Amino acid sequence: MRVRTARSLLFLPATSPQLLAKAMERGADALVVDLEDSVPPARKAEARPLAAAALRDLAARGAALVLRVNADPALWAHDIAAIPTAIAVTVMLPKVEVAAQVAALAARLGPQATIAALVETPRGVLEAPRIAAAPSLCALGFGAEDYAAAVGLAPAPASLSVPAQMVGIAAHAHGLAFWGLAGSVAETADMEAFGALVRLSRQIGFTGSVCIHPRQVPVVNAGFGPTPEEIAWARRVVAAAEEARGRGEGAILLDGRMIDRPIEDRAQRWLAGVAAR
Repeated sequence: MRVRTARSLLFLPATSPQLLAKAMERGADALVVDLEDSVPPARKAEARPLAAAALRDLAARGAALVLRVNADPALWAHDIAAIPTAIAVTVMLPKVEVAAQVAALAARLGPQATIAALVETPRGVLEAPRIAAAPSLCALGFGAEDYAAAVGLAPAPASLSVPAQMVGIAAHAHGLAFWGLAGSVAETADMEAFGALVRLSRQIGFTGSVCIHPRQVPVVNAGFGPTPEEIAWARRVVAAAEEARGRGEGAILLDGRMIDRPIEDRAQRWLAGVAAR
């Protein structure tokens, strides 16, 4: 599934037709049509038909699509009713604190649904192992800004790495994508600093991130894939391992380091990800 393997997911407010019109030009792996935070409460009803029109248009142009609905079940019921039939859309549910929230949405969407659950509070972090086991999930997300606000701290790696890793472990244990950053996604000017945050977030287990500005997209795409040096290393590992098996050997030495099955598996995974792009 294309959304499941997305590195970059670009947010598009449903009420911003100018951003929606250029969305396919930005290079994001997936597009998130948003009905939650970027839409003021007074415009929720107006935004739903706009979101439906955007989903139809973007689907016709081949986009991998996500719809972020509102957290309140009374609102998301109206949100999902607006989803055009026969269009593949992953539904992103914010403010998830218990698995029952995901189960309720899954029951309404039906058996073919795919859901991404955003964990954004301390309670949600503690419940992440149970949330990750909920039906229809393809991804967990970590909401750095909301989590930081909930605990009264700045959204910096020092305060977010541990809770982010807790959610990430739950996601990986259930074979889910893990989206977000161990810091603020709000940086849109200093791309060097933003890139460093993306690379750190990959190292602690994130597989991709939402983007709130188009200039973040190429940085996220680059940061959530192996570097050229890592790709070259992976190719050498795979080649050396294949030669060793031909000689009836298991673990081998490469550049002074032991290479065994887990290391080869990592190399194979990196190369498979590159080939799929």
